[in-house]
Amino acid sequence: MSVSIEKVYLAVLEGDAIAVREHVQSALDVGNNAGEILNAGLIRAMDEVGQRFEAGEFFVPEMLIAARAMQSGLGLLKPHLADDDVHSSGKVVIGTVKGDLHDIGKNLVAMMLEGAGFKVVDLGTDVDPAKFAEEVRQGAQVVGMSALLTTTMNNMKAVIDAIEETGLRTEVRIVVGGAPVTEEFARQIGADGFAPDASSAVRVCKTLLE
Repeated sequence: MSVSIEKVYLAVLEGDAIAVREHVQSALDVGNNAGEILNAGLIRAMDEVGQRFEAGEFFVPEMLIAARAMQSGLGLLKPHLADDDVHSSGKVVIGTVKGDLHDIGKNLVAMMLEGAGFKVVDLGTDVDPAKFAEEVRQGAQVVGMSALLTTTMNNMKAVIDAIEETGLRTEVRIVVGGAPVTEEFARQIGADGFAPDASSAVRVCKTLLE
């Protein structure tokens, strides 16, 4: 691995967005492949961030800072990744369900998934079930739903029902999360997975697509 890519990795862990961009550009300038910078620099760093979070060494603020630093480098890499025909880990559509306007947790999950090499379509907040269903028609492999209110978590079932109506339920995996959501609730509504935090969301998505 080149010195430049190792510096990308370390800068993401430190949450230094400016340094990440500088080192990504340096790595490109000396001829490193964009896919290698992505995998050995950005994705490897976000894997480490997830492990440190689960070990209690990182907390949500550190994860957010690292994820934003990663995204600054990813923005620089994206044109080169397209040129190099680098394949993603899978396509995930994510959003906060109808009636719920909370987005901090959802945004962190989206950034962590991008950092893990997934193509992420973020539908935002207060998302109608039909929008999730349309993304399934467009080839989404995973649907991720978030709710922070007990009054809106039942709308997750409405999304699953809308996906059932497309006839493509067996082609997509559904993951749910949010403060009031439990693994038992996920099973009750027919979801494929439950993620209590952003780090586990990445792991669940990877496992479901294996």
